[in-house]
Amino acid sequence: MQCQRTIASANKNKCLADIIRDVQDPEKSETLEELNVVSEEGVTVSQLPSGQKVIRIEFVPTVPHCSLASLIGLTIRRKLNKMLPEKHKIDIFIKEGSHATADEINKQINDKERIFAAMENPNLRDIVERCIADRES
Repeated sequence: MQCQRTIASANKNKCLADIIRDVQDPEKSETLEELNVVSEEGVTVSQLPSGQKVIRIEFVPTVPHCSLASLIGLTIRRKLNKMLPEKHKIDIFIKEGSHATADEINKQINDKERIFAAMENPNLRDIVERCIADRES
């Protein structure tokens, strides 16, 4: 995949932003980019001493009391896991000050057991898969 090679270059943030920009909002017809939920500025990549890449995505829910913020985080994670051929550490956070319960949601969307349990739920899994499906032009 072209993006995989790019993660090692200066264009890594743009490449990762390109992957998640077309994720559809769970309750609206617009994408996360169209709603200004995700942007290239919210994407960073660093490297652990082991050499493993750490991808950090920071997003801004549409309203400070957004009830679907955890679902948005889950869809972003699923899209990245699906599109990147190698495993990376992925940290997803709500931008500080942009949500009333950001700390609680940040813990939830970065907890492996909670992520696994959520994706085992067929209703949630269907919503996530619908949100990350390629959009028809």
